[in-house]
Amino acid sequence: MTHRCKKSSGLWKIVVWDEPFFQGKKHEFTTDCYSTPEHGFSTVRSCKIESGAWAGFEHCGFQGQQFVLERGEYPCWEAWSGSNAYHVERMCSFRPISCADHGRSRLMLFEQENFQGKRAEMSDDCPSLPALGWGSSTVGSFLVRSGAWVCSQYPGFRGFQYLLESDSPAGEYKHVREWGSHAQTGQVQSIRRVQQ
Repeated sequence: MTHRCKKSSGLWKIVVWDEPFFQGKKHEFTTDCYSTPEHGFSTVRSCKIESGAWAGFEHCGFQGQQFVLERGEYPCWEAWSGSNAYHVERMCSFRPISCADHGRSRLMLFEQENFQGKRAEMSDDCPSLPALGWGSSTVGSFLVRSGAWVCSQYPGFRGFQYLLESDSPAGEYKHVREWGSHAQTGQVQSIRRVQQ
């Protein structure tokens, strides 16, 4: 059974600036930001996560490349996108990750779409699926039992990131296209739990 998450206020806080290194216009958020231009920012160029975990997105409306932002400072775009597969200098929307539960996260991965083929269950971070014995460089589908997970294209948590959450519809990700608007390949070679 998939664990359902409860949202509560006061658990998340992100501070964003429109210039690198925490300069320029500043704004604090404790809830979703669907579009930074609606708040007077063409894009976010630096940010601090003061509480909770956040998902950042390349485009407005939670679209495009995803970035998982955990507690800490991100003085410039390289700090959140430096290990991704392509050069992304913008973040135009973001939202809290309400299901992050590092201690009780569970995930099932399947070789094929629609939860078919070889499967494995995880409750801990895995820097290399091939080293763990996963025979393929791809994953066809995921079932998130609890928590939130970041799947990365390459070993060592590098490349494109895909955020998978148990409070997404039933925690079911039956096809690659359900991993995010930028998902184009099922290549996943490392997986980790989101830190709250």
